[in-house]
Amino acid sequence: MARSRPYKEGLFKRLQDPQEAAAYLDAALEQGDQDVFLLALRDVAEARLGGMSELAQQSGLNREALYRTLSAKGNPELVSLDKLLHAVGLRLSVEIDSGQSIEPAASAPEA
Repeated sequence: MARSRPYKEGLFKRLQDPQEAAAYLDAALEQGDQDVFLLALRDVAEARLGGMSELAQQSGLNREALYRTLSAKGNPELVSLDKLLHAVGLRLSVEIDSGQSIEPAASAPEA
């Protein structure tokens, strides 16, 4: 019988692929829970860079602040999140929400 690989080992191997890492973070965002996203970001950082020390060096952020930022109580600022994602080879993006239709605002009447 073949031995199974530990879950994290297989996950980290898949997350080394930038497409997989982006899909993993997108799936975490879809959960709508910041804690889930921050845990996923920690996983991606560990898989792609080897850990927090390298993430701190690549992002230019303080290692201790990274631990706080990526903790369950973390609340990263947009600029920090951008730096973290850039350090692992990803970036922020905005997409159209295809599940929601918003009508454009009515134009003001001509005078």
